[in-house]
Amino acid sequence: MTTARHIHLDLLGGIAGDMFAAAMLDAVPSLRPGLAKALDIDGLTSLARLTWKTSTSAGIAGLQVSVVPTRPAAEQHHRSYRDIMGILAGLPLDHAVRARAEAVFTLLADAEAGIHGVDRASVVFHEVGAVDSIFDIIAGAWLIEAVGDAAWSCSPIPLGSGRVKTDHGPLPVPAPATALLLEGMPTFTDGLAGERVTPTGAALLRSLDPSFEPPEQVMTLAATGHGLGSRSLDGMANLLRVVVFDEISVCGHDNILVCTFEVDDQTPEDLALALDRMRSLAGVIDVLQVPAIGKRGRMCTHIQVLATPGRLEPVVETIFRETTTLGLRWQRVARRTLARETVRIGDGDATVDVKLANRPGGTTTAKAEMADLADVSGGHDGRRVARARAEAAARDRGEAGDG
Repeated sequence: MTTARHIHLDLLGGIAGDMFAAAMLDAVPSLRPGLAKALDIDGLTSLARLTWKTSTSAGIAGLQVSVVPTRPAAEQHHRSYRDIMGILAGLPLDHAVRARAEAVFTLLADAEAGIHGVDRASVVFHEVGAVDSIFDIIAGAWLIEAVGDAAWSCSPIPLGSGRVKTDHGPLPVPAPATALLLEGMPTFTDGLAGERVTPTGAALLRSLDPSFEPPEQVMTLAATGHGLGSRSLDGMANLLRVVVFDEISVCGHDNILVCTFEVDDQTPEDLALALDRMRSLAGVIDVLQVPAIGKRGRMCTHIQVLATPGRLEPVVETIFRETTTLGLRWQRVARRTLARETVRIGDGDATVDVKLANRPGGTTTAKAEMADLADVSGGHDGRRVARARAEAAARDRGEAGDG
């Protein structure tokens, strides 16, 4: 039996960047010191600081996040896509957090570009270019990466109604860029007016690539959190609820993300470096490359990346940044895995990791990590003997533990 984390977003009031951050911090309070430290860096402290406090909405307690500008100049909110990318590139952020934040802003830029009929590089953010949006997205990216490998799901999305004030004048709700980001997601109208999903909330949601189907696994409810919005809704709490589950897979089934693409114009040395960077990306399970014959009879490399659900945008962003491919495919697939564990065996002049797998019928197989046997003396024969000895010791230890 294996366990994993599953996080469900219940969009009662809707979703915005600050609501997402608040709900996550309310559900997992242990993340608060880490986020505070991550945002206490040169380049951010000169702009603003993130604060949170306990508050209520329609009598429901939760957390409310605010961004307090450090100085009036920090309130300047017209920033281009290039400006935002430059700010992110100059911040001493963890690689995965930066990749996630860049992916979210790129989603926003592509939506704005589609609405205004320009290319991505020409996009100028107005409301989204403000300091609070920058902080909300960086905080959201950090929180997503901090929870690690997790499956994400979401309730249907409330559309809202009416008009929203923008630098382009009043626009219908959901705003055009938000509507574009929500394409393909299940939505509903509950009769309450106002903006229910902001562009930053929609982009964070899109980057998570959540499931909108209830999970099939048996799960233990571990925690809940409420992120409060700044507006009041008529007769209803304006909150985003986060529900954290410890997912228990009783039959070894789960879902993974599969991305595939081909490369025919990148040197093997450079491609090897790119694939190593992909393997080190949080949430990536494995990277496989296979020689193939592509268009016009040219030799190419077929690449398959396996990752945990919710990692689509960082994986896609890394693929496009590190390789020369111009396109890729992705899908969610079901997989079934055997229960396994890794034990460390001291064997003479080497310490060897041995993977034990429980197979149908009650048998246990053992596979030693060959890299751990590289320094064993005696060449091939020495490694063969050391491997057999380590695998036998690991099986004996596993059987003793089962007993």
